[in-house]
Amino acid sequence: MSPSTVAALVATPASVLGFFRALADDKRLAILRLLTRSDLRAGEIGAALSLPPNAVSYHLKQLGSLGLLQDHRSSADGRDVYYRVDLEQLDRLYSAAGAALHPGLPGLVTSEQSGSEALATSTGPLRVLFLCTHNSARSQLAEAILRHMGGEQVFSAGSMPTEVHPNTLLVLRELGIDTSRLYAKSFDQFQGESFDYIITVCDRVRDICPVFRDDPLEIHWSFPDPDVIEDPELQLAAFRRTATELQTRVRYLLLLPHPRTGERLPLPKQ
Repeated sequence: MSPSTVAALVATPASVLGFFRALADDKRLAILRLLTRSDLRAGEIGAALSLPPNAVSYHLKQLGSLGLLQDHRSSADGRDVYYRVDLEQLDRLYSAAGAALHPGLPGLVTSEQSGSEALATSTGPLRVLFLCTHNSARSQLAEAILRHMGGEQVFSAGSMPTEVHPNTLLVLRELGIDTSRLYAKSFDQFQGESFDYIITVCDRVRDICPVFRDDPLEIHWSFPDPDVIEDPELQLAAFRRTATELQTRVRYLLLLPHPRTGERLPLPKQ
């Protein structure tokens, strides 16, 4: 092997080296794994991993320096900050790390054919309930997007339901997603039903989320309410941004094993 070939193989991108270093620490790996499932506040991360606040802050800073984390202030309490993983950046770094080890590694796990008609396992269709306050924007967008990707038993509801926001319908139609089944409803009507996932997309509702039967997996995605923006153009842009982010989060959610059975679901429609 020539010296130039050896040099090319050794020249690993700095971002990949940083990724390897970050995940070599068991605490950072644990934090990243927590945040791939649900958005959390720093105190919740510390409580889950028995870490003091200064340690949590240090590890979050290290992960953030790689672009792996996003954060924003809670809409329920502005003193709180929610952290989430940038799943697309994680995917990019993971693929780059695989390519640095062997050029054939990236893409192997997604070689199966996608576009299944329904996201079902031997136990039946995946059942998901999205919750927010008014059931007008975020939860409705999530419901329609997941249904479009192949979900059959997907619903949304609110603690104080009003009506579906016009921009919700507009943005979904721009994406070619059916809106005919969307209407605002209270989460009271779902009490007593069984779900695989309960996903809150509103900080306020997270604090008052009711208990559902059969102990479903509860996840929180902290999305600001696009409806609070007064300027019409900025508001529509916020709706579009929320829909785009939800498409990403729903797509990665469906790549997880079934929360009850551990079965792999068919790959979601793009």
